[in-house]
Amino acid sequence: MSSGSNSARRVASLLRPSIIDSGVCRSCQETIGRRSYATATPAATESTTTPPVVTPAYTINAGVVLSRPPQITRELEPFEKAFFFYQKRLNERLALPFTKYFYFKRGTPADEDWKKKIQERRTAARDIGKYNAYDSDAWNDELLLGAEQSEPANQVEALVQDAESTANATSQDTSKKEDIPRPYPRITEADQKNDQKSLNRLLSRTLYLLVQSKEGNWKFPTSPVETGETLRLAAERTLSESAGVNMNTWMVGYHPVGWHKFNAPRAKKGETAKPDASGSKVFFLKSRIMAGQADLSINTQNLKDFKWLAKEELPQYLNTQYYSNIKNMLADR
Repeated sequence: MSSGSNSARRVASLLRPSIIDSGVCRSCQETIGRRSYATATPAATESTTTPPVVTPAYTINAGVVLSRPPQITRELEPFEKAFFFYQKRLNERLALPFTKYFYFKRGTPADEDWKKKIQERRTAARDIGKYNAYDSDAWNDELLLGAEQSEPANQVEALVQDAESTANATSQDTSKKEDIPRPYPRITEADQKNDQKSLNRLLSRTLYLLVQSKEGNWKFPTSPVETGETLRLAAERTLSESAGVNMNTWMVGYHPVGWHKFNAPRAKKGETAKPDASGSKVFFLKSRIMAGQADLSINTQNLKDFKWLAKEELPQYLNTQYYSNIKNMLADR
């Protein structure tokens, strides 16, 4: 017997159990024995009817989460302020190479003059407050939680005043007072005015761009993906069509960081549903603004307004379901 017939018989045995197989009951053996199998598929008949046009259940949209990263470090907690100040004092006390008596002999006029200046200056070794690292009470260098000396603003002011007094005391021109420039404040004018269109507010937080549609709804910049367009290209086009081209932006990646689904609007009672009604799925890509500002004067999406908001401010403007789907892709800071 040829090998080809053996293979065919083996395949047939796999497709059709043997009637003498003890694992098959008598009823099933009779059914299998009577069953006929087709040896060829019938010729396909040519259909003369055109397939119906099916409206897709959802349209695909590209959304852009455009953010401005934090510009300064966050505000310190009260414990952090006190602890860092304690570490500063401890470091200065342990790292000072020489005592004052290396320079001034005890009891000399120079030593007394030094002590007088230190008493007036109150900032020995560029320290803050009345603490003296050489005093017998130098071990007591801890601060109570919330002490004024641990506040950065108080430290900056003490250091600036100390620098001004030193500069004026050593200056040869006594007619002009030396002014040391202060650091810029953490609270800006935009914070004081609550200008939510400014990028100069909440400098220690991440801000996100929201736009308002003509119906009054707030959302991230969004538009449908066109034919032959990738999600990345659609996101770039969406950003230029909604917020203008006066921004230097950078798309973080090619893949979405989240998505949101809008269902098709339901027909009201007594009305028939529209046949072309469909929902939408929005896939969000991350982007960063490096310079510039949003401009809606030439937008092609009929947008009315925009805001730069922190994460905790978004629920005031976004739909509850919309925010619940996008909140986990936003930075907490």
